[in-house]
Amino acid sequence: MGREENHCYGLKLITVSRKWFHLLLLLSILVTVQAFDYKDALTKSLFYFESQRSGRLPYNQRVTWRDHSGLTDGLEQGVDLVGGYYDAGDHVKFGLPMAFTVTMLSWGVIEYGEQIAAAGELKHALEAIKWGTDYFIKAHTNPNVLWAEVGDGDTDHYCWQRPEDMTTSRQAYKINENNPGSDLAGETAAAMAAASIVFKQSNPHYSHLLLHHAQELFEFGDKFRGKYDTSIGVVKSYYASVSGYMDELLWAALWLYKATDREDYLKYVINNANGFGGIGWAITEFSWDVKYAGVQILASKFLMDGKNMEHSDILEQYRSKAEYYLCACLNKNNESNVDRSPGGLLYVRQWNNMQYVSTAAFLLTIYSDYLKSANQKLHCKEGIVDAQEMLIFAKSQVDYILGSNPMSTSYLVGFGSKYPKRVHHRGASVVSYKECKGFIGCTQGYDNWYGSKDPNPNVLVGALVGGPDNQDDFTDDRGNYMQTEACTYNTAPLVGVFAKFHQVEAENLSQLQSLVTSY
Repeated sequence: MGREENHCYGLKLITVSRKWFHLLLLLSILVTVQAFDYKDALTKSLFYFESQRSGRLPYNQRVTWRDHSGLTDGLEQGVDLVGGYYDAGDHVKFGLPMAFTVTMLSWGVIEYGEQIAAAGELKHALEAIKWGTDYFIKAHTNPNVLWAEVGDGDTDHYCWQRPEDMTTSRQAYKINENNPGSDLAGETAAAMAAASIVFKQSNPHYSHLLLHHAQELFEFGDKFRGKYDTSIGVVKSYYASVSGYMDELLWAALWLYKATDREDYLKYVINNANGFGGIGWAITEFSWDVKYAGVQILASKFLMDGKNMEHSDILEQYRSKAEYYLCACLNKNNESNVDRSPGGLLYVRQWNNMQYVSTAAFLLTIYSDYLKSANQKLHCKEGIVDAQEMLIFAKSQVDYILGSNPMSTSYLVGFGSKYPKRVHHRGASVVSYKECKGFIGCTQGYDNWYGSKDPNPNVLVGALVGGPDNQDDFTDDRGNYMQTEACTYNTAPLVGVFAKFHQVEAENLSQLQSLVTSY
């Protein structure tokens, strides 16, 4: 073989070697992108809402360790308040967090309904929403009356027993003209308006009914203004409305505008932008209490769609505040950033911090989509961020939740090989009613189960617990309620996000498989 032939042969070897190198690289990426099963996380997240159901459970109930409970709720007041959700590990039905839960579930379906359907979970997502809205319809007994709460935290926390055995007070509390609650009326209106969009195609009659209730509730909340925790004192220690009611009224008006396309709702948001703090408050959290970031992002979407340009000056100010929140989460807002743990988790406060992580992941994810659709970028004080960078950061928070963290723990219960086994939850921590129908008294649960070091007998699948502290440390102890209690509004924002990332991973996988095939 001549020198020239040897040289060509060497080039062929190098070319083949490079091909194999690229192939191995692609395969390694393929393994990496499959690190988490987002479809499984989505499925499990929807299980959780069945664990939290109050009332008479349906024939297709999948969480079999639960049974009927709260079947006399409202009886003393002469109203049917059976149904709805327990918000966390106790058995009070708190209206404000329940409504926010339903709003976020609905928003997730509005943004990612196709992805949820592709994962085979749309039916369960709609059931989760409807379980809440059916209850809100019952609770809204008069245009200017909304039942706000069933039970009270003080007597409920005295006991540790299953919901099926409840002996605690089921006193019901309402808001009306004389005892207003604009925050609660506004959030419930937002939930029903958002849900009316969800059901518009599949169940138009139900959608129309929800919209009717939403409009009445908004009018009630706006006409008779006041904080619901002033009218209902028993809620102050548990779900006090620290932000007041103005953010909820803006929030409700925006959802009603989105549901109806009626100009008067948008004008409400424009005319009250300054007086209600919509363009005045730059906030670094989004939660069941503080809606400003959600309001500002919804308003930004209307601007980015190229609609309502006659209001562009005000909408631009809403957008500026929305991007303040987003830039703070991305650590690009100079000194006004959201803190992070050493492991990279957004950290707002000690108590149930994961609620702020899941809402941030949701807002970052949808805003990434908004930017991509509009071919725009986010302008922060410390640089420009494109849609992909924003999505990557949102994914880092979701992956932290699912186990990519210093504790190598999934904070979504039941997901992965290591997750909290001693969740602070009465029903999950006591032997199932299906297994032991004998009555368990008020304090009996404390005696036999609360202090036990054993794992809970029932796995609270899909619950997002409060999570680790600011140093990424987590103690799996039933008494450590700041970290081990889960809430419906923690998991609700993740439903849409899990569906989105399942789609992204499926697309990545398809692209990689095409590249591998080309070799």
